[in-house]
Amino acid sequence: MMTENPMMTENPAQFTANVHSDDTPKPETVRVRFAPSPTGALHIGGARTAYFNWLYARKLHGQFVLRVDDTDRARSTEESYEQILKSLQWLGITWDEGPDIGGPYGPYRQSQRLNLYRRRLTELIDSGKAYPCFCTAEELQADREAAQKLGQTPRYSGRCRHLSDSERHRRLESGQPFVYRLVGPTEGEVVVDDLVRGSVRFAAGEVDDFIIWKADGTPTYHFASCVDDAAMKISHIIRADEHLSNTPRHIVLFQALGVPVPQFAHVPMILAPDRSKLSKRHGATSVEEYRNAGILPEALVNYLLLLGFSPGDGNDILSPTTAVESFDLKRVSKSAAVYDIRKLEWLNAYYMRMRPTPELLREIWPELLRRQWVCPDSDRERMAWLGAVVQAVSQRAKNLNHLVENMVYYFEDIPAYDAKGEKKYFTRAGVADQLEAAAAALTGVHLFVAPVLEDLYRNLTTAWGVKAADLIHPTRLAVTGLTAGPGLFDVMALLGKDVCQERMRHAADFIHQKNPANQD
Repeated sequence: MMTENPMMTENPAQFTANVHSDDTPKPETVRVRFAPSPTGALHIGGARTAYFNWLYARKLHGQFVLRVDDTDRARSTEESYEQILKSLQWLGITWDEGPDIGGPYGPYRQSQRLNLYRRRLTELIDSGKAYPCFCTAEELQADREAAQKLGQTPRYSGRCRHLSDSERHRRLESGQPFVYRLVGPTEGEVVVDDLVRGSVRFAAGEVDDFIIWKADGTPTYHFASCVDDAAMKISHIIRADEHLSNTPRHIVLFQALGVPVPQFAHVPMILAPDRSKLSKRHGATSVEEYRNAGILPEALVNYLLLLGFSPGDGNDILSPTTAVESFDLKRVSKSAAVYDIRKLEWLNAYYMRMRPTPELLREIWPELLRRQWVCPDSDRERMAWLGAVVQAVSQRAKNLNHLVENMVYYFEDIPAYDAKGEKKYFTRAGVADQLEAAAAALTGVHLFVAPVLEDLYRNLTTAWGVKAADLIHPTRLAVTGLTAGPGLFDVMALLGKDVCQERMRHAADFIHQKNPANQD
């Protein structure tokens, strides 16, 4: 807690009638920042903000700064801090300065910058721009209730702003708890010339004498953020629309600190499909959850770009390189972005198909080991077979988890047949005998590859006078337990002759036992 407090003098004339965020000279170098709080996992909204900042910096050859807002001692954790860094790295969002790599304006964790905040606070006190407030919680609550009864927006009354110097000194000497407030403007308006939303005006009266230093001796979010933005020479602040209401206070703070006001750009909020606030009931909300759900990082960053940004050419597939070339704050929407899981799944399926097979296999390798489907020292022949399986299944997979689940029948016996498929394909008269006959015909196949198997099935169905589908669909259900998947003959070739024959005969026995009368 600050205990030194020079005599205060009120100086409202320090504020101009209109404060524009573009009135100050533009810096030559674009510097943007992302400042997450390590109080939980990185939310999709935070990741989108980080990505937009990264894109802007890369587009204009500027610097992207990672700064960690960990002044909330009670809620900040090292685990969360590490997870946020890992999530950003997984997404491919790299920073030029940050807590792990340093930089010319460090340290980059706010908990390590308290001396700077104290020094800037003292400057504000000495210049009469900040003063101690001794109001109790009860007094502030009474003021709020009185304002509400009058239909007014609750604001600080300014009670302690008008204390005499002697009264302030007496209260400080007595050890009465206090906070520090900034002397706010009393007339005119604060204008935010936002790069996304345009000119947004706030009456000066809406910016009351807000708290900048808490009673526990730590800065508020507003104060620490503005002090750091000034010290780190941040030129543009790109953040979520929900922070727009804070911006007048920040502009007033920058003015009080006597530093250039950065340019602001407030990007739209992300809403759930029902246009409510996005929450866990709508599905995954953190980057870590998407990763655990098998979403690829390139799919997620592509999707983040589309949440409030229009590429303008009708193409929704944009790599980070293309996104950098296309990014323009003028194309960022003013209206809220609506979360669409189907779009994300579509993008992820596309990137699954584009990923080289060895990379996909490397992604799922830990899970294959956990299921004991592979050995750490698998030989070259086994690895080639695994690659072929992944290549076949990945063409229809929605995500990495879906990919693994659709590989089960290559490694494990079929526990049950798809119920709808069983009813549709295993009840036709003669199907069990045809499966047995086809299994027997496989014995004569010496080169067990897809083209040979396809020719065999064509010959069998012609000889039996049945449609190809009448044999292909039951065979697929017999060897995979499913009704859809990669090409049947590719699947059979990968499973091998012995497995296919065993499963086809097992299916025939199953049909005989379940429908003994349904035979030729």
